[in-house]
Amino acid sequence: MFSSAAILGTGSFGTALASLVGHRLPEVTMIGRDPATVESININHRNPRYLSDIELPESVRSEIGMTQASQHPLILFCVPTSATRQAASDLAESGLPEETVLISCAKGIERGTGDRMSVILKEVFPNNPVAVLSGPNHAEEIARNLATCAVIGCTNEKLACELQDVFTAPHFRSYTSDDLAGIELGGAIKNVYAIAAGIAAGLNLGDNAISALVTRALAEMTRLGVRLGGRVETFAGLSGVGDLIATCFSHHSRNHRVGLALGQGKSLEDAVNALGMVAEGVPNTLSIHEAAKEADVRTPIIDAVHAILYQDMPAAWALSQLLNRDPRPENE
Repeated sequence: MFSSAAILGTGSFGTALASLVGHRLPEVTMIGRDPATVESININHRNPRYLSDIELPESVRSEIGMTQASQHPLILFCVPTSATRQAASDLAESGLPEETVLISCAKGIERGTGDRMSVILKEVFPNNPVAVLSGPNHAEEIARNLATCAVIGCTNEKLACELQDVFTAPHFRSYTSDDLAGIELGGAIKNVYAIAAGIAAGLNLGDNAISALVTRALAEMTRLGVRLGGRVETFAGLSGVGDLIATCFSHHSRNHRVGLALGQGKSLEDAVNALGMVAEGVPNTLSIHEAAKEADVRTPIIDAVHAILYQDMPAAWALSQLLNRDPRPENE
């Protein structure tokens, strides 16, 4: 049983998990960089930038500096994927005990290396237990105690059950799996398809087209995810089809909102600036497209989103090309 936890990052998901875990553990420390945010969390029990209407439990405090994080037996990485390696390196400099459990809560793969977040953590902390948390988990709904399910990826069955206890509440149900690769890949790849679904909605293509797009996205995600090391059944679970549905259709989805703006004719820069938060699908389209090409996997939807974001291909033209490809059996 864990006595306390640290959460790296004071964004919306870190704040939501602080609210959740703060009701389960007697001490939770959010590690931030902005002094004003840290002060507000400590004095007002609210994050002034993200989910500001949510009052955090008394057990939640905030600090600046990784030294505070290293004092906890459980550490949650809730920083963007692009910042995970640096955050891990900074944490390593604080002298982390080898028994400290690390959980990656970010959804993406690293550009250039193609590394999943748990792989990065294992590279930096080869002797520490590493787990992942994923699923259809919008921060806004977790923080408001709306019913949510998640999956915890961990190869140690005993530790998985201990983590399951931490991430269990009347409104939050967690499951366990030992397929870290499948869980992380599902959570990462679906971000690209959320952009595609948003584009289709912005173009007013209709429910039939969007449903078909998401269905074919699941087939494509499974094909790529299995080639990259995941198990096929994982993509039929919470971190696969579950997260895909949530992020492709929810107004909470940052990636869907970026796609919607693109479909309505806005530039990528304007779409991202209007969002005001990180949409992991935008940078991850680059890393996932690279991984698909390296693995020699056919990914027409990912290719289309990549062309729209980074090759100036008009959104309507890119999606029309998807419909006009050569016919093939559905199971291919």
